[in-house]
Amino acid sequence: MVYTSGYPIFSVTVDVVCLTVRDGELQVLLVERGGEPFEGELAFPGGFVGVNEDLEDAARRELLEETNVDAPPFLEQLKTYGQPDRDPRGRTVSVAYLAVAPDMGDARGGSDAAAADWYAVADFLRPRRPRSLAFDHHEILRDAVRRTRGRLEYSPLATTFCRPEFTIADLRGVYEAIWGVRLDPANFHRKVTKAEGFLVETGRTSEGGPGRPAQLYRRGRAERIYPPLNLEQSV
Repeated sequence: MVYTSGYPIFSVTVDVVCLTVRDGELQVLLVERGGEPFEGELAFPGGFVGVNEDLEDAARRELLEETNVDAPPFLEQLKTYGQPDRDPRGRTVSVAYLAVAPDMGDARGGSDAAAADWYAVADFLRPRRPRSLAFDHHEILRDAVRRTRGRLEYSPLATTFCRPEFTIADLRGVYEAIWGVRLDPANFHRKVTKAEGFLVETGRTSEGGPGRPAQLYRRGRAERIYPPLNLEQSV
């Protein structure tokens, strides 16, 4: 390890956790590593930060280079990971970013990623024989999902997974996919429509779907949901 002014120099990397709801389930964007370490294993898109590069700029660059997916306008810093042995190449600290969006498009491997695709989150978090991830990315995924699930209770985050205009059934599908439960439609409808500032009626209805047209909504101005949407009370 190189030292300067008495302190060791170590590398800084970024990892990007992209979550979306596709085909009725919570999915995450992963790449197949094209080189060592962990060649052929799945990992988050990410890489080393340039000396003159901003952290978020590096996250957006790595995501685009490795997956051909553009980051949404807002990237949230999730957590910093710095266990001394997390990277066999040497001492490395990684800043993880969290991105959520309704659909970020299909992925295609590029740069040093052999492939890129969307995967069901549940396969990596199941109690018995979960699918493996490179580095400490299993821990990062757990943290990202835990934060996302928790924020659904008290913030309008769920609307970020929806199109600008959506039905209550669309919104309920997001909660069900992320919480991993089935929710009572009537109870859920009552709670979200009575939460002050959460949703705004557009005056339009859905078209082209099965059954009767449904009322379309958009996100309101509220930054917090009160009272919170308690999971147990919504089932």
